[in-house]
Amino acid sequence: MAAKLKKGDKVVVLAGKDKGKEGSISSVNPSAGKAVVEGINMAVRHTKQSQASQGGRIPQAMPIQLSNLALVDSKGKPTRVGFRMEDGVKVRFAKTTGETV
Repeated sequence: MAAKLKKGDKVVVLAGKDKGKEGSISSVNPSAGKAVVEGINMAVRHTKQSQASQGGRIPQAMPIQLSNLALVDSKGKPTRVGFRMEDGVKVRFAKTTGETV
């Protein structure tokens, strides 16, 4: 199945503690159905100091369910993603505006 949301897409959170916040996707795990969005779903991780890095409490973005994310269209509104063929190539498009993503 084709991916509706990909790395680098700008998305808005539809549900959860960060509802309404926007960010860009930094990684996607399709088998788990989750994505990591920069600055969203932050958790504090306690790390031990090593020669490479300073230890302490480090905030880290945790994965969020793909169903709780929506792509942001050119007008800044959340939209669903559809697929269509253009010149023999399958492309994604925003359902609200009809523009290709």
